[in-house]
Amino acid sequence: MTKKFEKYYQIHELFSKNDKILVTVSGGRDSVAMVYLFKAAKLNFGIAHCNFKLRGIESDKDEKFVQNLAKELDVHFHTISFNTMDYSVENGISTQMAARELRYNWFEEIRLKNGYHFIATAHHKNDVAETVLINITKGTGLSGLHGIKNKTGKIIRPLLGLNRAEIDSFIKENNIEFREDKSNEETKYVRNKIRHNVIPELEKINPSFIETVINETQQFSELEELVELKIEEDRKSCFFNKNGVIEIDINKLLMLKPLRTYVYYFLKPFGFNFSDVVDVMNALDKQSGKTFFSKSHQITKDRDRLIINEINKKVNEEFIINELTDFSKLPIKIVANLFNVAKQPSIKKNKQFAYLDIEKISFPLTFRKWKSGDKFKPFGMKNNKKLSDFFIDEKLSLLEKENTWLLCTKNKIVWVVGHRIDEDFKITAQSKNILILELK
Repeated sequence: MTKKFEKYYQIHELFSKNDKILVTVSGGRDSVAMVYLFKAAKLNFGIAHCNFKLRGIESDKDEKFVQNLAKELDVHFHTISFNTMDYSVENGISTQMAARELRYNWFEEIRLKNGYHFIATAHHKNDVAETVLINITKGTGLSGLHGIKNKTGKIIRPLLGLNRAEIDSFIKENNIEFREDKSNEETKYVRNKIRHNVIPELEKINPSFIETVINETQQFSELEELVELKIEEDRKSCFFNKNGVIEIDINKLLMLKPLRTYVYYFLKPFGFNFSDVVDVMNALDKQSGKTFFSKSHQITKDRDRLIINEINKKVNEEFIINELTDFSKLPIKIVANLFNVAKQPSIKKNKQFAYLDIEKISFPLTFRKWKSGDKFKPFGMKNNKKLSDFFIDEKLSLLEKENTWLLCTKNKIVWVVGHRIDEDFKITAQSKNILILELK
């Protein structure tokens, strides 16, 4: 079986003979078999073990077993203990998800510190079949049908060329000792329920069920590559990047068929799932203002566009400017320069610039977000105008309105940043010193 193991990682170019591999070992049958296969293939590797403190003394026995294994094989050993239950509660996630986050973060830390090229996990063919069935149950779409990939970034899975029966035979033939986790037999976990109850029934229908699934996952993986190429091609016609904000042209989007599939693949990178997609589709022909949230992004329906932006932590929405140097402390970049009227540079007709008579401004200034009821006298006009009406005239999107800042003096708006100054603060023939603000 060693030759089959070597042939698999070589054909799929998972790593080279000279690479240094961090082999993750729980002490169970699969990971211990992987260690011996690495040793038999004369590969350069070290062993990493996590003690999650979930099974009392048994967890400690697992750690001691793996430590002795590393010593016996004369390879470097890395270990750590986690308070997994505390992490689970603190982060509001399941124990299994907590253990996953903790171990993979630590594996990567060990990899970087010790010069390992890759991290090897002991997933095999049966794990792929189980994962596919779990994904079908959850409804993860096409991406869930390729199961477990043999290489994801720095994570490699060199046992995916083997099934559980082959690993069992290797263990028995070589009289290899391992630790048995009794929780693997408990069917209260979804994976165990599928492993012990579902797959055996499917194998009665098709004795080669595992191999059939593996072949199908390869086809699904290749099909997904074709779909993603097509999706990316059409994405370019619908997506626009406007000042760092992503916008989707709804009219162009509606021309794509099948629409639900396109919307799903377009929104998936931003954390939205199938149920979100249905909600977004139902809002495409509705009035502006509908907003949808994933854990990382929000989508706002605005006229003929979907506006996508990252959800950031709320920043302080009011800043005090006591002197010109304080402009450098604002959440957006504004450069301030003071000129004598005789030496002022040429005036640029650009909304990014504000040319102000410094004598008409009283410090401290206030820099804040706009709010309902704000009014100002737009440059070139004689009367005040509600800022909300000004935004409509300027055809600002909901997101652009939300991100608009105001520069104020004595509760009077001096500059609607990036759009218009107030008429009362403009430079005139009588101006002596000019404050020039540039929005970068």
